[in-house]
Amino acid sequence: MGKVSLIIKIVRQEKCMSESESRLIIEKENGVGRIIFHNPKRHNAMTLDMWKQMPEALEDFAADDNVRIVILTGSGERAFCAGADISQFEKNRSNEENQTIYDQAVGIASATLDEMEKPTLARIKGYCLGGGLGIALRCDLRIASEDSTFAIPAAKLGIGYGMPGIKNLNDLVGPAFTKEIFYTGRQFSAEEAYSMGMINRILTADGLDQYVADYAERIGNNAPLTIRSVKLSVYELTQQERDPDWARGDQLVKDCLDSDDFIEGRRAFMEKRKPVFKGK
Repeated sequence: MGKVSLIIKIVRQEKCMSESESRLIIEKENGVGRIIFHNPKRHNAMTLDMWKQMPEALEDFAADDNVRIVILTGSGERAFCAGADISQFEKNRSNEENQTIYDQAVGIASATLDEMEKPTLARIKGYCLGGGLGIALRCDLRIASEDSTFAIPAAKLGIGYGMPGIKNLNDLVGPAFTKEIFYTGRQFSAEEAYSMGMINRILTADGLDQYVADYAERIGNNAPLTIRSVKLSVYELTQQERDPDWARGDQLVKDCLDSDDFIEGRRAFMEKRKPVFKGK
């Protein structure tokens, strides 16, 4: 990815909103697609409208060949995402009909993130709670600052938590820690989250952004088809409802072998230079 000074910002707004109102901020810069949760009054908690905006942003990134990696993060310094915006519960989740609409929006956003074939990275600073942690767990990688905290306080609110979300956590930390996280509802430190296997790296608050930028560039410079093949193969291997599709895995490998990128990779190695991959 070349260094480009221009930042393309696409902020979707149904009507003019002040800086304090909730929304997603969507950016593209240097091959990175970025989704920023912006709800500063509520520690970047997700509103119904924010859930509805996520699939559109992810689909746009998926269709853009210039985007090599997607980063999800929170606005400001205090939170990644504090889960669902509880102030909206009375309006959006107080009866079965409203709950169904809300669940559908969350389900579509979650499925779109799950099905994203490009690598996804959660850049976490501050609170990462409830549905916010659920979003982070659906990303491929999680990099957090040392002052981050993690929790799923469902048991403190009387909320049922769906099995897909529980499975995502259980796959990372195992059943004992999954039960502890849900049973206690308490906040866990970044060190505890790292020791459980919930996050990949812990950085100092000052070092987080540079590390994430360097990591994104490193990933973005690698062969997109190889990364895609690994991501989809891991998905197949972690399915519990059915056996892995081994034929799909073989095809993913063949796609890499038949690609121009494989030719470029070989030539670059022989010529002792960095390869320039096109994802084709």
